[in-house]
Amino acid sequence: MARVVRFSEETAREAAKAVREGSLIVYPTDTLYAVGCDPANEGAVANVFRAKGRGSSPLPVLCDSTETAGRLVDLGGTAADLAARFWPGALTIVRPLTAKLPEALHQGTGWLGVRVPASKRCVGLVRDCGGSLVGTSANLSGEPTARTAAEAAAMLPVGVELYLDGGTLEGAPSTVVRVEEGRITVLRQGRVRVGENP
Repeated sequence: MARVVRFSEETAREAAKAVREGSLIVYPTDTLYAVGCDPANEGAVANVFRAKGRGSSPLPVLCDSTETAGRLVDLGGTAADLAARFWPGALTIVRPLTAKLPEALHQGTGWLGVRVPASKRCVGLVRDCGGSLVGTSANLSGEPTARTAAEAAAMLPVGVELYLDGGTLEGAPSTVVRVEEGRITVLRQGRVRVGENP
């Protein structure tokens, strides 16, 4: 049975072990509570979609550093400038994949949203998980986002092994931008403000 536990170094290690073994966790980021799994594990990625009742939207990935993110996607040019300006922080940058990852993760687009969170404890957890961790909001698709671990557990009672309780979060999502040929398109305006290219 899934457990809700206080976020600590010990429980973070336990959560990271669960992720490495192919399980799902719920954890606090610097923005919202997120459902996490190993982004390279095809079965775990499929289980995220099942747990959320989510259909066809790609899943974002949190990374422990800009260098790690750059091993997953092409972070050159304008994307690199955005990363230098806003990371760590609440900006998800969607760029072409350079790593081989499950098709369900990016829904066959060949593009992936990545970011480095501002929360040190979150970055530590991501590092313990191998440097990257799926970071989609911990809620049923179409429902309000969870601001506490208890809210997440009530919405996602099946499929998650461990819920890390990090207190009440602000609840403002990250801003999501797609960078293509130097042009910035805002896909979701969130906590940070980024202007589009004309």
